Amino acid sequence: MSTRKPTVVSDLIEPSVRDARAARFKSPRAAHNFRLRTCSITGLGSYVPERVLTNAELAKRLGTTEEWIFTRTGICERRIAGADECASDMAAKAASRAMAKAGVTTGQIGLIVVATNTPDMLFPATACIVQSKLGIRHVPAFDLKAAGSAFIYALEVGQQFIASQSCDTVLVVGAEKLSAIVDWQDRDTSVLFGDGAGAAILQSLPGRQGLLTTCMGGQGDTAELLFMPAGGSRQPANSDSVAAREHFLQMDGRETFKEAVHAMHSAALEALGRCQLSISDIDCIIPHQANQRIIDAVTGRLGARPEQVFTNLRKYGNTSGAAVAIALAEAVESGRVQRGDLVLLLAFGAGLTWAAAIIEW
Repeated sequence: MSTRKPTVVSDLIEPSVRDARAARFKSPRAAHNFRLRTCSITGLGSYVPERVLTNAELAKRLGTTEEWIFTRTGICERRIAGADECASDMAAKAASRAMAKAGVTTGQIGLIVVATNTPDMLFPATACIVQSKLGIRHVPAFDLKAAGSAFIYALEVGQQFIASQSCDTVLVVGAEKLSAIVDWQDRDTSVLFGDGAGAAILQSLPGRQGLLTTCMGGQGDTAELLFMPAGGSRQPANSDSVAAREHFLQMDGRETFKEAVHAMHSAALEALGRCQLSISDIDCIIPHQANQRIIDAVTGRLGARPEQVFTNLRKYGNTSGAAVAIALAEAVESGRVQRGDLVLLLAFGAGLTWAAAIIEW
């Protein structure tokens, strides 16, 4: 475990930002006493469907071999949701487990943010459906779409509500049913993706630093490296778009690989620099579970040791916005992450988007 004490959250916030926040309060006394709060993850939960889709099954379907799939992806199997199981179902199950771990009730939740690229429907927000399934009433609920980076984006959004004292308890969920938008005739993409959900409860804990920093970015001019062409307002569903298979995910794998490695490496360096840490100070690295080659390239460039890196890619494949959340929940549950450890989260996704976060557990 690292012995270096990282920079505290309040030190990472520009004085002008603190002053602007304080100025919101009309009372001079209140403004004088106002401080941004720290934000910690107090409970985690995950859920994956029962159905296991193995490389052997896919190899038969696609006319390839198990070895071809594994050597190119690092994936052995993935979970597939049932026909009557949607993103909100998986999100609600993961959320219930996170709430139980944190010891919070539905009445304590002040905000729900669901990170998903595969919502139940275009509207209303899947977060509102999750809210109903959990029996939570009269609190704000909205979706956040940043593909594979979405859970880290959502952590930052939740932290802002905690830090500004707008909420005491925030529920953040990453949930995906990618099997619904994968083209099962496309050998290059159908072997990569799976379904699942991960959730976190955010609260401020006295004496705990929690989320130290988050670095995020996007590059819209590479949007069509990884996208679903039809189904939105630009290309509504019609017989031609269905016939052209434009309602399925499409990806330029080679270029996406390059962009992902560069983006996550740069985000990690920025996050480490903000906290005045080196990669050797990090106890556990949880990268986006997209492809083993990407994970190896990023962690190799960072100079990370293999034992620092936690992956569950072999079991679940790429679950996009749920991937980091599921992996973090499993790392904590297994004891791989202990109290006081420094954890580095890394992700990228369609957009292209990327994100890194450092947490003192």
